[in-house]
Amino acid sequence: MLSFLLILIAAFFFTGVIIRTKSIASGRKGPGILQPIKDVIRLFKKGAVYSTTTSFIFQIAPTIYFSSVVMAMMVVPFGQAKGIISFNGDFVFFAYVLALGKFFSIISAMDTGSSFEGMGASREALYSLFAEPAFFILMGSFALLTGHTSFHLMFMALHLGSYVSYAIALLATFVLVMILMVENSRMPIDDPKTHLELTMIHEVMILDNSGFDLGLILTTGYLKFALYGALIVNLFIGMVPYQYAIMLFFAIQFILAVSIGLIESFMARFRMSHNPQFIFTLTSVSLLIFFGVLLVLGKFV
Repeated sequence: MLSFLLILIAAFFFTGVIIRTKSIASGRKGPGILQPIKDVIRLFKKGAVYSTTTSFIFQIAPTIYFSSVVMAMMVVPFGQAKGIISFNGDFVFFAYVLALGKFFSIISAMDTGSSFEGMGASREALYSLFAEPAFFILMGSFALLTGHTSFHLMFMALHLGSYVSYAIALLATFVLVMILMVENSRMPIDDPKTHLELTMIHEVMILDNSGFDLGLILTTGYLKFALYGALIVNLFIGMVPYQYAIMLFFAIQFILAVSIGLIESFMARFRMSHNPQFIFTLTSVSLLIFFGVLLVLGKFV
């Protein structure tokens, strides 16, 4: 329960910190940190408008997308505290409950009958497909290293004591940060501020959403930021006492948000044809982690 609440609190500020960082980096004053939440509240007060070409799938998809992330949040532990739901193999549940929400958001975009939204949905599905092996190789490596298959026991048994283990943790952080960027359609994979449909990915998928539904989709994005941030935090807090772990949680979430803001400020978006190559490279990094685990366990011949 503690992890769930901390992710909710972090989600309130995460996107605001990113936007504020980008504003400072470009020499502008920019909006306040809570402006994204104010925008969502304003959207929640509005009604949704539905095209006559859409079916009930388009209407229920935002709710399922939001619910899938909430369910994933329940699995994530916090140091010594289990998630609301914890069982062997729960990282598989985590991945595929998020995939369920992504599936409904994709078919929702296709349900509009728009060729542009269908194009964005195709790209979103492709990028998620390429990111999936990296996540499972990473989690499988941790399961091999610790002998456990649940998030809670896996992170509890993860001890950073050697140079190789620190290298594994840093590479795992890189992989999770990049998966976060892919899953949230951020730079350098996608530009959330672009207005050219031919180069848009996630943003073109939600062009037909409005009012309450659009508010749910934006809120889900904010929660996913903090959700992946919580996984990164768990790599490092281990057996740290709660009073320090909570401070470390918000410190790492803040550093992560600032880092994303700086990346988006100083990196150009990749060419669309280069995105699959870059995302699939994450699998190679995960394989490095796997070989590092074999080295730590002494299983290299």
